[in-house]
Amino acid sequence: MLHRRIAGPDGPEASALALGALPFGSTVDERTSFAILDRFVEAGGTVIDTANNYAFWAPGGTGDESETTVGRWLAARPGVRDEVILSTKFGARPSVAGAGLESAEGLSAPVVRRASAESLRRLGTDRIDVYWTHIEDRSIPLEETLGALNDLVTGGDVRALGCSNHTTWRTERARAVSRANNWTGYSCVQLRYSYLQPRTDVPFPESGHTHVSPELLDYVRAEGDLTLMAYSTLLSGAYARPGKPLSAPYDHPGTQARLKALAEVADELGATPNQVVLSWLLGTDPGVLPIVGVSSVAQLDEALGALDVRLSSPQRARLDRAGSV
Repeated sequence: MLHRRIAGPDGPEASALALGALPFGSTVDERTSFAILDRFVEAGGTVIDTANNYAFWAPGGTGDESETTVGRWLAARPGVRDEVILSTKFGARPSVAGAGLESAEGLSAPVVRRASAESLRRLGTDRIDVYWTHIEDRSIPLEETLGALNDLVTGGDVRALGCSNHTTWRTERARAVSRANNWTGYSCVQLRYSYLQPRTDVPFPESGHTHVSPELLDYVRAEGDLTLMAYSTLLSGAYARPGKPLSAPYDHPGTQARLKALAEVADELGATPNQVVLSWLLGTDPGVLPIVGVSSVAQLDEALGALDVRLSSPQRARLDRAGSV
């Protein structure tokens, strides 16, 4: 598998694709989760992305399931821990059982300390390679959150920091605060991003999702030490199942134009639409590290096949122009 350096020039070497562990232990059982993780590592994958609230919304879910499943897999695979990059998040776990993001734990210093300790315990490890603030919390001063996160880095519990679902201006302000205090700052950003582009005036039904904006792309392009990771890259199977309805933000004429261009390019390359989408993401400027969520080894193998798909310059230009006004 192709590899790239993330989280700045001194960051770890990471695989070109990351494996999203959101459904592991909830909608994907442990045996299947282990098989997917085994295949990912066998193929050269290194980045495993999870969170301390996956998947609290599933029937019977608490938010422990994904991290706990990944931790059990690591415990059952001696030596694998040093081969993988563990990426996990905090801040969006409900503080009240049965509630939603309206009761999110937030980003206070006590939460930083408690959540990191609990994630380390569930993952069965002594360090988190990339630790993310999962959502914004504007009720807490940036200095409080970032100071507590820096303590985790200096204490050896965390290697690199990232922010997920943050606006560009908040990301820049947070990085400025860290620079001013000589603290370790955010070196990764994680937002929703795929080939289909949503309307900006219609909210996503998934509470908390924040989409990549042109401003964010420009910001990452200008910041040499910042890595962009993207989630919901395959839109929960929408590209593979043409009849599956898309959510309201994608209800505009540009969607059908882009789907038509995607199908044409996939036919030309003998690839699947999913593979073309991932190849498109991998070749964007700035570069993107796509997170792929799968529920079977077969789906993972399809995603891995994207690494062999090469878009020509005319094909990429056609994909980029489709649906433009």
